[in-house]
Amino acid sequence: MTIWLNHYPPGVPASLSYPRATLYDVLRETARRYPNHTATIFMDGRLTYRQLLERVDKMAAALQKQLGVNKGDRVALMLPNIPQMVIGYYAVLAAGAVCVGVNPMYTERELSHQIKDAGAKVIFLLDLLYPKVEAVREKSGLEKLVVTSIKDYLPFPKNLLYPLKARREGQVVHIPSRPDIYWFSQLINQSDGVFQRPEIDPEKDLAVLQYTGGTTGLSKGAMLTHRNIYANALQLCVWDTDKKPGQEVALCVLPFFHSYGMTVCMNISVFNGFTMVLIPRFDVKALLESIQRYRANIFPGTPTIYVALINHPDTPKYDLSSIRGCLSGAAPLPLEVKQKFEAITGGCLVEGYGLSETSPVALSNILSRQHDPGTVGAIGLPLPDTLVKIADLETGQRELPPGQVGEICVEGPQVMVGYWNRPEETAAALRDGWLYTGDIGYMDERGYTFIVDRKKDLIIAGGYNIYPREVEEVLYEHPKVREAAVIGVADPYRGETVKAFVVLKEGEQASEQEIMDYCRQKLAAYKIPRIVEFRPELPKTNVGKILRRVLAEEERSKSAAQAAAAEEK
Repeated sequence: MTIWLNHYPPGVPASLSYPRATLYDVLRETARRYPNHTATIFMDGRLTYRQLLERVDKMAAALQKQLGVNKGDRVALMLPNIPQMVIGYYAVLAAGAVCVGVNPMYTERELSHQIKDAGAKVIFLLDLLYPKVEAVREKSGLEKLVVTSIKDYLPFPKNLLYPLKARREGQVVHIPSRPDIYWFSQLINQSDGVFQRPEIDPEKDLAVLQYTGGTTGLSKGAMLTHRNIYANALQLCVWDTDKKPGQEVALCVLPFFHSYGMTVCMNISVFNGFTMVLIPRFDVKALLESIQRYRANIFPGTPTIYVALINHPDTPKYDLSSIRGCLSGAAPLPLEVKQKFEAITGGCLVEGYGLSETSPVALSNILSRQHDPGTVGAIGLPLPDTLVKIADLETGQRELPPGQVGEICVEGPQVMVGYWNRPEETAAALRDGWLYTGDIGYMDERGYTFIVDRKKDLIIAGGYNIYPREVEEVLYEHPKVREAAVIGVADPYRGETVKAFVVLKEGEQASEQEIMDYCRQKLAAYKIPRIVEFRPELPKTNVGKILRRVLAEEERSKSAAQAAAAEEK
């Protein structure tokens, strides 16, 4: 049943032809078509597509010859959005290896698990992150480190001023001279750029291990092939019928180590010859200045980013009229945010839907100001060659008709081949070619899909996925905590935020701040509970299982009562 095809934008085909090509092949073709066009802008420093390809080739050769990277080896990339991230990503793929994006915000505990699970022997990292990586190097199995600095791709005189600023702010890290530590810039400068291009089967060979949270509290790697990622980028390219290849500017604030930023910012830009304005750290003032200075047209983001821009006091001072199209993802897009953003910029802001397991986009609303007003609240239509069905919640085997609520299931060329070294979880998620997303929703008579709930207890705060069990496990490690439960509660800025319910051991006392400080030592900043409520006991089933659902219902009731009271005033 493909009822959604009747509502496709004019010019978007129902199906596409996917060549036997890799993402590196795309970069080579774009460099051939737009050799002198600016590929990246970072703090006013620029690389053309010709220069980008030259550096990618040099790094690919260095990976093979100096670091001994072979086809299928996993290489970790622990970098923010800087030119070295783009170079490293495409160089790893050119060498036939597999990219493993790592969040620079990870704690040592989280970093060690991911590196060890992926079996990565080589990691690209920012010099400021060296102490964290060095602390887990031996136990995680890392063998070689490729270190780079922010200053390496800054233009003159910023490259000279940056070290002075770093020293003044106490951000200087001593990197020892060791045979297992290499410098990014030296590898490129000393490379001849000649490497052995391996034979790649796009449908079978992995390009990326995209780590996502798991219900067990441990992240797991979604195995994405070259075909998966290529297909998703191509699907999104044809979906945007107003694009102008070789002419547009993409504002890249979404991190490239995340599947959303990887595809919707980086890969789509390379497919179309767009200029990427690299933003390494979310800062509203930097976004506003970059949009105006570089006349950015494309601005993928999350509701949190758009809310921050809308509410910033300096926003009216900037000319944001260059914005044409924005795809919002990772969390529900409130109608008020959409309307305000479109009023401020004159551009189009629509919601899409996807997961790491779908490379990541599976559905999207029409990227046009002439969109159907009846799609408000929908996550969109399936992309070309993508099938979506709603399965019954009891068995998962019966497809439900329009209007009935069930689990959202996706099939398409962008769907992963499985989870890395997790056959049981793969079998649970992939059934007869369908990915069971864990999200609950329905499809209307036109083929638009709506999410009504989440089957899993996932918390999405500021676009980041947080799994309650992981936070709970850290809380249980606190010597004063007897029981703990974590849920997501509504937050006007982050969409959701983490709230912890804690039962202390008898005779113990603790403050909210003490619990948060403890979590800060073991969890990335976005996972730390922002609210801690102490209780004498937690709601449980007859067999003693803590009922997060009851806690969530209590919070919703409390919020509704507060809203009603405020309205009466």
